[in-house]
Parts: sequence; structure tokens; C-alpha cells
Amino acid sequence: MRAFARCCYVALMHSQNDPTHDPSHEGQRAQSTRRVSASQVLAILGTIIIVLLLFFAPHNSERAAELPASWWIGTLPFAALLGAIAVFPLLPRLAHWWHSNLNRYLVTLCASSCALIYIGTTSGMSGVGAALHHAIPDEYVPFMSLLFALYVIAGGMRIETPFCGKPRENLSILALGALCASFVGTTGAAMILIRPLLDSIRQRKHRAHSIVFFIFIVCNCGGALLPIGDPPLFMGYLRGVPFLWTMSLWKEWLLVNGALLALYFAIDSWFMRREQTVAVTQSGSRQFRLEGAINLPLLALACAAVAMVVPGATVAGTTFVAPTFAREGILMALALASWLLTARAVRQANRFEFGAIIEVAAIFVGIFIAMQLPLQVLTAKGSSLGMESPNAFYWVTGMLSSFLDNAPTYVVFFEIARTLPHVVDEAYVTLTTGMIREDLLTAISLGAVFMGANTYIGNGPNFMVKAIAESDGVAMPSFFGYMAWSVGVLIPLLIVAEFFFP
Repeated sequence: MRAFARCCYVALMHSQNDPTHDPSHEGQRAQSTRRVSASQVLAILGTIIIVLLLFFAPHNSERAAELPASWWIGTLPFAALLGAIAVFPLLPRLAHWWHSNLNRYLVTLCASSCALIYIGTTSGMSGVGAALHHAIPDEYVPFMSLLFALYVIAGGMRIETPFCGKPRENLSILALGALCASFVGTTGAAMILIRPLLDSIRQRKHRAHSIVFFIFIVCNCGGALLPIGDPPLFMGYLRGVPFLWTMSLWKEWLLVNGALLALYFAIDSWFMRREQTVAVTQSGSRQFRLEGAINLPLLALACAAVAMVVPGATVAGTTFVAPTFAREGILMALALASWLLTARAVRQANRFEFGAIIEVAAIFVGIFIAMQLPLQVLTAKGSSLGMESPNAFYWVTGMLSSFLDNAPTYVVFFEIARTLPHVVDEAYVTLTTGMIREDLLTAISLGAVFMGANTYIGNGPNFMVKAIAESDGVAMPSFFGYMAWSVGVLIPLLIVAEFFFP
């Protein structure tokens, strides 16, 4: 246990410095010791204040239905945070500073503080308490618990292949990920298969496009067949959508993932023909092999915990009501078991480190807090958008899911669709309480799942995979560079695919 905690601490401290060891920076580092210490103090104080507000500020369980007249001002911290994530790595004077997870956390803390100050001045302390309770215990803690558990468990599995980066070999990894994503979750599939893909393309000159398509397919579009596949679908399941209803989306799933795989194979083959120095033959010394198999049952238990343990509801097949954070406690216990039971050599071979998950945690805590006001705006004004067609629900849900967390975005439009007047000629899905038009539910589900791939922050695994790839030496596109891929490849495909949707 102490080793586990020590590794987390070392990763955080190490991540404060640039991974390169340029001697020219030594003097700068020595002179900046006070600034780093001040940053640590600010981070600790800011965290303490937020924790105190979380525990002691009064709060209501529901978001406020009425918006202040100046609501647009409250959305600026979220917009500024997105701008910082997108722009800071591109600015020469800030890129080195941004490499520190501590500095990333300070930026997100600043955006969070501005958002909370606005909420406090317009809605009082009860508004601050409500925003923090929605952001931290309701959304961030379950989000990070799942990511952390799957990151640790999958990081203890070493899948060796004889692959050497040939297009058909890389294609097979992405196709397997598309199949697995609905059954072990997009996060689980991504954490299991990202390292075999990185090993396969290690000698390739052009590697970033493989990771981009991995995010498109494995981290997002592959997870549309079951509620456990992607968080938005799981939120629908909790609201009464039958567990196997999402299997009816198999045609859309097959169309989009099949087209993405075909595009990837064409692009990867094009790059391969232009790489003159890469080795395209394999010595044969490596064979298919799985190390750390003890993590397979732990992974299965983690998936079962997500699907069956919902705080405040009875556990499937029993009369036991799961207490608050029961699911998160199980996930943390499974992560600890994986850490203790997995041979250290397996994690070393995987180049496993905690820096990537700390980066995700540092950035997303600010995103979850700062996005509370935009979500409140969406909840209050969503019904006035006049949406009634599946196309409108598909694109509005999808575009907003690209920048807001796709799970709460799904919930907002799910509730809007459920309150629309009954149409006699339309098919309906029967929920636990009430009904919802099937064509609208299809549009909301596909928009949230598929378009979560449009940005690095659209879905949790996206940023995680980016961080892992960068830690492995892959020069990943910037925030806008990645969006150029999604605008140039994914969105045109989704426009064409829309004509084939029912």
C-alpha cells in the first residue's frame, strides 16, 4: 500500500519537470524553486477551500431551473479552460510550463474558482454547494475511479504480439478494439489495447494517425452496442432503457466503425509506402503472449461492478441496496489488488507510470466544475430550442458532447425528448417510468457516443490515450490538430452515415 501511494507521489513530483534533461534549464530550475513551492502552496490551499465548500456549503439535489440574467458570464471560465488546454501547449513561452501536471492543475483550479465565484454571487452558497456536489461526488469521483481502476488493471496486463507495424496488423488491433469496446467499455478496451498498438508501430515513422483512429474507434464509436460500452448509454440504462435495446444500433455501429477501419487501412497503407527506413519484417522471436493474466478476472469484476452496483439502488439479483461510493470502493479495491498481485516486471515492460492518469485527473477536475453553469444553461434552455426531429437531436447532442462531458449532455436531451408530445405514428421505447420516441433515443445515443470522438475532452479515454501515447514518444496532434482530423475525417463520415440511419 505504501509503495502504491509512493509511486503516485513520485509520478506527481516528477511530472512537475519537463521529461527532457536539457542542461541549459538547470539554472532556471534552481532559480524557480520558490515559484514551484508557491505553486504547491496555492494548489493545496485551493484544494482545501474546495473541499471545505463541498462538505459545508448548503446544497440542493437539483440544478437551479432559473438562470441569472448574466448567465453567459458564468460560461466564460469553462470557455477559458478549453482555450488554455488548446492553446498553451502551442505557445513557446508556455509549452514548457504546461508540461507540469501541477501547473495544469493550477489552471483548472483557477477556472473552477472563477466559476464558483460567479455561482456564489448569483445563486448564493447553496448554488456553490449544489454545483460542487454535482461536479465532484456525482460526476468526477465515479469518472476518475473507473478510469484509474481500468488504467491500473490494464496496465498490469502485457499483451505481446509479433506485429511490426504493417497496416493489416494495426488494423486487426483497431478492429478487435471496436468489438471489445461494447463489452468491457471503451475505457477498458482502450487501456488493454493501446500498448500493443504502440509496440506494433514503434518502428514506424508516422504514428500519430494510428492513435487518432484508435481514439475514434476504440475510445468512442466501438462502444455503442451495450450500456456498459459508453457512459451516456449507461445513463440511459439507469433511466429505464432496456439493457439490450442498444443492440438495435448494430447497423449504425457496423457502418461507422467499418468505414473508419477502411479509411484507416487506406491512410496507414499510404503512409507505409512512403516510409523508406522502417523495418517491415519481424524476426519471429516474439509470439502472441499474455502476461499478468491475474488481471483478467479483476477486469471482469470491474466491468461487473460498473454494470451492477449503482449507489442507492438494489444490486442486480439481490435485495441489497448499494451505499454511496460502494461502486467506487470496489473499483479502488480491485486496482489495489492488481497493483499487489501483478509482477513488477510486467508493469516495467509496459512502461507503466502514473503520470498519464494524474494528467487526466488534474485537467478534468476543472472541466467538471467549470462546466456546471453551461450544463445548467442547457437544462434551462434546452426545451426552448424547438427540436423535434431526430436529425436535430443527433447533431445538437453530438456537437455539445464534443466539448461537454457526453454523459450529462445525453441526460439533458434524453429528458427533453421524453417530455415531447406523443406522436401516434412513431415507435416508442417503454422506460421504467414513461416512454420515449425510439427514433429520438437512437439519435441522442448515436450523437453522444460517436461525436464524443470529436475532441480530446469529448470522452474520458480520449485524453488518457493521448497522454499514454505522448509518454511513449508519439508526437500527438495539438487540441486543434486533433480537431482537424475529426473535422476532416469523422464528421464527413457521420454526415454521410446519417443518410443510412433509420
